[in-house]
Amino acid sequence: MLTSFDRLLFVRRVPIFKELRDDFIVRLASVMDELSFGANQRIFKQGDEGRSLYIVVSGRVRVHIDDKQLAIFPKGESFGEMAVFDAQPRSATATTLEACECLELTQEQLYEAVEETPEIAVNIIKVLSRRIRELNEKINAMEVNNNYT
Repeated sequence: MLTSFDRLLFVRRVPIFKELRDDFIVRLASVMDELSFGANQRIFKQGDEGRSLYIVVSGRVRVHIDDKQLAIFPKGESFGEMAVFDAQPRSATATTLEACECLELTQEQLYEAVEETPEIAVNIIKVLSRRIRELNEKINAMEVNNNYT
């Protein structure tokens, strides 16, 4: 469990919360729930209703569709943002690779945060755009490799 001060310092370093005012970070950090997961435990599965995003405090989380790995999120990274914004079912499954601690930010908390500080939405868009570019690069690399085999 993080102390209030450690939680504040941790949340301050998360990419989607960078450049936000300290008073806002204090309030946001105080409303997030801290969750513990064992090794190889599913946090959510593809098709589930998405009402929260998560931030890895310790450990690593694998996001995958069946056996196909999409990403691994280490300490300080967020995941699960897409379903929170578009109200669609989860597009992938998130499973811990080892024991993990995560902070959970609910859809309601996030919407209140965006209303008060729109910069958080811009930061999340930047993170999601970066991830889409990375997946595009992986797909392009796979297509190039398949053309040579």
